[in-house]
Amino acid sequence: MTNKAVIIVDMLNDFVTGDLKTERAARIVPNLKKLIEAARKHGVPVIYSNDAHYKHDFEVVHKWGGHAIKGTPGAQVIPELAPREEDFIVEKRAYSGFYETGLEPLLRSLYRGKGVETVILGGLHTHICVRHTSADAFFRGYKIIITSDGVEAFTQKDHEEGLKYLKDVYNAEIKTVNEIIEDFEKS
Repeated sequence: MTNKAVIIVDMLNDFVTGDLKTERAARIVPNLKKLIEAARKHGVPVIYSNDAHYKHDFEVVHKWGGHAIKGTPGAQVIPELAPREEDFIVEKRAYSGFYETGLEPLLRSLYRGKGVETVILGGLHTHICVRHTSADAFFRGYKIIITSDGVEAFTQKDHEEGLKYLKDVYNAEIKTVNEIIEDFEKS
């Protein structure tokens, strides 16, 4: 596997335990914790792509209501997956982790300026923020790996259709967390 980074999408209090709680999110927490720990152990950068909305943002006003408002407890990563000092946090105000954020320059700066070539995505939601972040990664030429047991959606149908779309449209490789960790160990 080429220079890679793990991107954890929206594993925030509001999405896991708060106002926009996805009951299904709890099942991916242990897998993401395992992935994050393995990435750190193998020197793979861990990046958190987090909603940090203003109260007047389009998503807040016109679609989902108040959620992940910047500076509130709801916009913080759940304690089980809390970032460490060596990790990176990139705030976003739209579905994609790339849209008007510093994610792309960060990815280019890693590996002593050689940049990331492969992004490994986990988090919420398979068919929304993971999908839109994957789209922008694809358009920028990144190889995409999706953690099949490290992403979730509101329903099983949304999740399965999301995975299929990511594979079919963005050529994403769908792997389990254990398969990804095995790849880390081979590198």
